[in-house]
Amino acid sequence: MSADPVAVPWSEIELPDTWTDREGVGWRGACRLLLSAFDGRHSRVELPEALPLSVEIPRYALQEFHNVPNGNYSNGLTRGYTTGFDLAMLGTMGPARGGMARSLAGCDAVLDVGCGGGASTEALVEQDIGEVWGLDPSPYLLRHAHLRVPHARFVQGLAEDTGFEDERFDGVACCFVFHEIPPPAADRALDELARILRAGGRLAIVEPSPEQYRLGALRLALRHGPRAVYFRLLARALYEPFVDAWHRRDTHAWLAERGFEVLEDRAGIPVRTILCRRAERGGPRA
Repeated sequence: MSADPVAVPWSEIELPDTWTDREGVGWRGACRLLLSAFDGRHSRVELPEALPLSVEIPRYALQEFHNVPNGNYSNGLTRGYTTGFDLAMLGTMGPARGGMARSLAGCDAVLDVGCGGGASTEALVEQDIGEVWGLDPSPYLLRHAHLRVPHARFVQGLAEDTGFEDERFDGVACCFVFHEIPPPAADRALDELARILRAGGRLAIVEPSPEQYRLGALRLALRHGPRAVYFRLLARALYEPFVDAWHRRDTHAWLAERGFEVLEDRAGIPVRTILCRRAERGGPRA
């Protein structure tokens, strides 16, 4: 039996400051950060040399997603983002994460892929799942996650390269992951999740709903109420370079090709939830 990746006590590690942490000191720095968030330009993320990494972060992840200067890589801004995101989503993410976690209740071991600041990991722990792991590329987010959920185990890694052995888990959670990675990486990630899931294991996916991307403001308001128009405006304001490719994908065919049976697929506003089951090993791909 191969060993699991080493679970690092991220809450005890002092991570190096990035340029956003240095610029944020004082009102001039704060003004520069504010302008860089809304000037429409998106620079490459700058990583400090001393940042502890188990897996190299790919270029696609080193972008300023959601208009956040230096993306998910800073001590200060990631702290604010982990709370600000839920505020911007008007309280809808708590129920979405809770539903995802409940769909994996009864599992013995679950991996939270793209765990971010630990909100989805916390929802899984609350389901009394025996073994909960969190995985994310950003050590800065992992530090917040470990502070929030000290009893879970957290490792730095990628959805397409988790470092776990075959059939290690009977549950995998992915909350707001696939729309933030390019299609080739998403393909590799789903192959990887199929590899580490046991036969009959469950995969729960939460992603932005296609409704706020595909429907105009009037149709959205008539179908889902005026709040849906807000989510449409929010979706178009944020920098998410791969979201269009995600919504163009035939998701059910994509999952079936890798041996997943879709058990449930619910698209509302602002999230879509998909629950799948891993097919028996050795059978033909659909």
